[in-house]
Amino acid sequence: MEGIEALMKHIYLFPLIGAILGLIYALAALILTEVAPSGIVAILILAIIYKLTGINHADGLADFGDGVTAHTTVEKKISAMKDVYIGTGGVVFVMISILAAFASLSNLPVAALPLALIVAEISAKQSMITFAAFSSPLHEGFGQIAIKNSDKSDFFAGLIIAVLICAAVMGPLGLIILAVTQLCAGYMVIVSKRNFGGATGDGFGATNEVARAAALITSVSLLGVLPWTLW
Repeated sequence: MEGIEALMKHIYLFPLIGAILGLIYALAALILTEVAPSGIVAILILAIIYKLTGINHADGLADFGDGVTAHTTVEKKISAMKDVYIGTGGVVFVMISILAAFASLSNLPVAALPLALIVAEISAKQSMITFAAFSSPLHEGFGQIAIKNSDKSDFFAGLIIAVLICAAVMGPLGLIILAVTQLCAGYMVIVSKRNFGGATGDGFGATNEVARAAALITSVSLLGVLPWTLW
């Protein structure tokens, strides 16, 4: 717990972690696109993502989905979110997230795929900072540590790092992708507060998954509309 607490005091560095992970995914994409069709490449990239980062964030999205879709009181919504068994809402939330990422990865051109993966992971990690910085912790736990140690200065510091890298990697499109994910993170703050009265680690992790999917969707949707290189 001491290590986690120390990590969260430097949460503004999350975009750099995202950049490192994105580079690994980009390298994998460069190799895989040489030997496999786009659909298989998309599946393998998703497998690599969850192998490297684990399924904690996806599990958070599942729990978050169970809580949000519970049509009861706030207390029962929180209970549904904390339940160790996954419900229909959680299944649907995770399924949509993975399908959105798969469809986007499958349709991104080979030249843009590695760059989109880097920007998506940076944006997802910055979204976690946004969620933590603008939320109030609901109860003790990992999420409470992240939210307690995050403030507006962490948000702006992380955002500056994310803006610089995203602009360097994908130009104007990179900045739009980042902006879309920050709006998603802000919406997750609102949804969490409306449904649970505050934020938990589940919402923290869920934001990562939602933002990554949103980033990839934006990449494939606007690739032919906005410039995506600086050279």
